[in-house]
Amino acid sequence: METPSDKFFLGRQPILDRSQEIVGYELLFRSADIGYAVFESYSQASSNVITHALASFGMDEVLGGKFGFINVHLGLLLSEMLELLPIGQTVLELLEMIKLDDTVLERCRELKALGFLLALDDHEFNNVNHEIYFIVDIIKIDILLTGMDALPEVVRQLRKYPVKLLAEKVETVEQFLICNDLGFDLFQGYFFARPVVLNRRKIDVSGLALLKLLQQLTTGAALEAIEMTFKENPGLSYNLLRLVNSVALGMREKIKTLRHAILLLGTAHLRRWTQLSLFAGHDSRGMNNPLLEMAAVRGRLMEILFKKVAGRSAGNEQAEAAFMVGILSLLDVLFETPMEELIANLNLNDDVASALLKREGTLGKMLLLAERLEQTDFDAVMILLGECGVSLDHLLTAQLEAFNWRSSILHEGNEPVDSSRRMVSPS
Repeated sequence: METPSDKFFLGRQPILDRSQEIVGYELLFRSADIGYAVFESYSQASSNVITHALASFGMDEVLGGKFGFINVHLGLLLSEMLELLPIGQTVLELLEMIKLDDTVLERCRELKALGFLLALDDHEFNNVNHEIYFIVDIIKIDILLTGMDALPEVVRQLRKYPVKLLAEKVETVEQFLICNDLGFDLFQGYFFARPVVLNRRKIDVSGLALLKLLQQLTTGAALEAIEMTFKENPGLSYNLLRLVNSVALGMREKIKTLRHAILLLGTAHLRRWTQLSLFAGHDSRGMNNPLLEMAAVRGRLMEILFKKVAGRSAGNEQAEAAFMVGILSLLDVLFETPMEELIANLNLNDDVASALLKREGTLGKMLLLAERLEQTDFDAVMILLGECGVSLDHLLTAQLEAFNWRSSILHEGNEPVDSSRRMVSPS
């Protein structure tokens, strides 16, 4: 029989490198039967995230080949439970309240010898800790707590040691640029998903072509018109042929023409590919663009939740609308263009448009739910679950499926899932 403690929220916060590519996630956990973010101990919270992630999710599914950052309190640090975690993929974050005494230093050396990576969480530099600075791999600095003015001196002091520096709570592009210039190696925060001052910049040719194609697919344009859009854009045509010939589609038939490729792929798959390509093809990061990661998981999560709520009454078109809302909800950030302007060019139906512009209706509420989950605002998530008619079990199942689906996109794009291994050796 299931006990209340079996119900929990799991959040993933992306960790980016200097190229703004995702190299890992911090896993954040809260038990659903606790009304406030309070635990008997931090150790209990850390133990639960590990046991539940392993038993209910599986670390591979949650992390998609990236590094997993997990908070560790003293009790857990000293326990054998840690050795259940995937060695070489796990970063153990020593919480700031741990006293860095001889017992902790010795345990850290043991864990390093086993192959774990170690980080100091929310750390404040102090010369007395010089010994552990030679042991850990990463030091996380809360830039808001430290203060932007104090950061240069903190970085200067820590640069004496063979560690990577991670800037935490980076919420604006300006903060990222300052931390990047100071020499931070890793960054945690949602600066990449925040709209900059929208300057209505001109969307490039490839972006315009994809938006035009998306509009055609959304409004049921004739095959001839869709084919012409590809013919006018050689880059799109090349990517279409790559997709149709990919192993993921399992097709052995040789492609004769662009029209043949479009027919083989099918409108639904082509529409989804177009939505994802807006992000994947927009810059040199391609499939490692963190906006693509967020948009893909957000869209897939909304699609699955919509099907759960609507049940058999959910048609493909309605479920596709839920996916589209999730994907399109980040277009204003991608193109630095107001959402109203983008939507005006796409001729979307009223339900989709009101969800994107006002977070209204069923789709708007589900979009809010996905956004609050990304921000690990679990109190808001709990309220929105009730408003959307979604159970916590459905949410957890949908998360796992969305993470799995996102990982499969990497394979389809012929990109390695474990590119995050670059983080292993401190610079």
